[in-house]
Amino acid sequence: MTVNLRSGVVTADTEYGMALLDQNSGEYFTLNPTAALIVRTLLDGTSEEQAVTALTDRYDVSAQQVEEDIARILRELRAAKLLAA
Repeated sequence: MTVNLRSGVVTADTEYGMALLDQNSGEYFTLNPTAALIVRTLLDGTSEEQAVTALTDRYDVSAQQVEEDIARILRELRAAKLLAA
């Protein structure tokens, strides 16, 4: 599945990870460094499966944990209406 931000949503790297700003509503959503890495990886066109592999290769974490983290982050971004349909 390809992950894209909804039109009008922009990202900015921060000292603490990443901020996503909805320019239409003025609301923003912040991500910690790990969540920011996951989102950057997915926005770059990497599949969820490839992201799991990349993150488990880079960090001492199980594939199951990464899969759960990706699913949670995507749920939260969808709930905040930051992702394109």
